[in-house]
Amino acid sequence: MRIGVLGTGNMADALATHWVRAGHEVTIGGRDVRKAERLATRIGGGARPAGLREAAESGREVVLAALPYGAGADVARDLRAALEGKALLDCSNPIGPGFRLLTGGGPSAAQQLAVAAPGAHVVKAFNLCHEDVWRMRPPVFDGRPLAVPLCGDDETALVRVRELVRDVGCEPVAGGGLERAGLLEATAALFIALWVGEGADAQAIAPPLAYAAGPGHQEATSP
Repeated sequence: MRIGVLGTGNMADALATHWVRAGHEVTIGGRDVRKAERLATRIGGGARPAGLREAAESGREVVLAALPYGAGADVARDLRAALEGKALLDCSNPIGPGFRLLTGGGPSAAQQLAVAAPGAHVVKAFNLCHEDVWRMRPPVFDGRPLAVPLCGDDETALVRVRELVRDVGCEPVAGGGLERAGLLEATAALFIALWVGEGADAQAIAPPLAYAAGPGHQEATSP
């Protein structure tokens, strides 16, 4: 695939590195082209630096918006013509001081991107982990690949993003339509509050799948 990356920060670095290794054509776009040049050089493998508009135009199938909350919608609005018909992948988290959601109960960050670039097919993914997790080759814990929930409304866009999830070494999980992206963002806020604020293991708050409906259900369905 031909992938455009909007942003030159840690998430752009972590994800684009996997995708270049998987053989995709990646263009790194930044407001500061010198930062884009440094990141493309560090990633190697043919990654190409550019400005934001050129990166959006070069990402024929997928464009990753690896931008801070607030900046993403402004950039998408400016580039809406270049994003027309493409999968626009949003990995941002609208989380502020006190681990509160900056969306204030309104549209999610992903939905705001969809409004800013109405011709794009927005998919929410890769927002639940620190960038260093995405740098792992691959992110596997206790022998199990990390699962990545995706929220989006366009099946072609979801198919493309599922491939990119697998290229990172993870397993895609259907998270529902884009209207559910806010739940992913709220989950990130909760997890970060548990990890950082309380020093708690967020993974420990859910039982194994076999017990999700209660122990009685698990016993009733056992052979």
